[in-house]
Parts: sequence; structure tokens; C-alpha cells
Amino acid sequence: MATAKRVRDPEAKRAAIVAAAREVFAEHGYDKATIRQIAQRAGVTHGLVVLHFETKAKLFVAAVPAQHMADRVAGDLEGLPERVARVFVERMVNADSSHPFVALVRGAAADQDDAKQLLRAMRDNADRIYGDILDSDDIAARVDMLGSLFIGVAYSRHVLADTPIAAMTADELTGYMTCAIRAILLGHNTI
Repeated sequence: MATAKRVRDPEAKRAAIVAAAREVFAEHGYDKATIRQIAQRAGVTHGLVVLHFETKAKLFVAAVPAQHMADRVAGDLEGLPERVARVFVERMVNADSSHPFVALVRGAAADQDDAKQLLRAMRDNADRIYGDILDSDDIAARVDMLGSLFIGVAYSRHVLADTPIAAMTADELTGYMTCAIRAILLGHNTI
């Protein structure tokens, strides 16, 4: 009796893991989702998920919808702050609890080490995106400031939820965010 030959397709497995992660994170949120749940949903082993993504934080960053910011913010440097603001606000309005900054803020209260891993993964992703776009010696500091702005807005809008920022329309928030992002990404370092 002949046995079926096992076909290895790492890209298909990776895609199945990302798709399963999107579902599990959407259902349970970042802090309650587990790699084991994601592996089971994807039909793979826990070890294979870890082999592909190393940590839950890196998997979350890979799986969150519209995570491919580089494509969404491509274009001229002058328009970059508005594009970044618009993408951030659109994702925040549409994704709510699966938005990475909302997950980071909410998860920090439950597990600081987990929140630090998520922040590191998000920062690494942002360093790659903005490092390719901006020519700046202090890109790490600018990315960190940008992340702090995003975390603060996510906290005000989705955790406190009764601040002037929470009451803003998407267009109003995009306008304010554009000004702040312009200063952070394109402003000159005077320190």
C-alpha cells in the first residue's frame, strides 16, 4: 500500500497561520488569544507558528489587517504625514479592538512583558517602513515619538473614550494627527 507523499508548502502554511490569527485576534483580542488557538485553527502545530513568527506579538503585527503600511503611505514626502494620519485613523475607526495600538494599550494593564514584546514588534515594523522612506539619522527616535502619539490617541479614544479626542470625527482627528506627524517625521531636530 502506497502512502501519500507529504507536500511541504511553507508559504501556504504561513498564509493559513496569518488568516487564523486574524480570526482569533478579532474574536478574543490580543491579550486573550493564544498561539495554540491560532495553530489549531490553522491546522498546524504550535511549534510551526513559533518557527514562522517567533512570538505572539510578531504574529499579531503580521496578521492585523492593513498592516502593510509601506504600500498605503507610499508617495511624495510632503504628503506623507497626511497619508500616515489617514491610515491610522481609518484603521482605528474600522478595527477597534484589533487595532495594534488599542491592543497594546489594553494589553499593557494585563501583562507588561507581553505589551513590551508587542511594542518592540510594532517598532521594528515601523523602523523598516520609515527607514525606507525617510533619510534621517534619528529615525529610531522619530518612530518612537510617532508610536507614543499613536498610543496616546488610542488610549484617549478607546480606553478613556470620553475625551475631546474621542469626540472628534475621523476628519478632525486626521487633521490634528497630520500636524503632529508632520512635526515628528519631517521636523528638524533642534536638540
